[in-house]
Amino acid sequence: MTEAWRYSAQGISVALRVTPRGGRDDIDGLETLANGRSVVKVRVRAIAEGGEANRAVTELLAKALGVPKRAVRVLSGTTSRLKQLAVDGDPKQLGETLRRLTAPKPD
Repeated sequence: MTEAWRYSAQGISVALRVTPRGGRDDIDGLETLANGRSVVKVRVRAIAEGGEANRAVTELLAKALGVPKRAVRVLSGTTSRLKQLAVDGDPKQLGETLRRLTAPKPD
């Protein structure tokens, strides 16, 4: 499975599939879409109205990656379940943390 993020000089760009009203705020691992693209599966308790889910997603990602909230922003997909987010910081460190967070969990 390919990584769901790309590296840049400023940090990383992450492809997400978001489930609003998902019961909890969590990162559920990686998924391959029908077109072959990999995305990070994320669920948030917030509803998809008035930007609530986008806010919850950026806060969840910031906390999980150990970066300030201002370092995470939505690049595209503000009204879609499929989103592209930019995270500013050390690309290598962010990539390692994401790899750990999305690793399959043992049964």
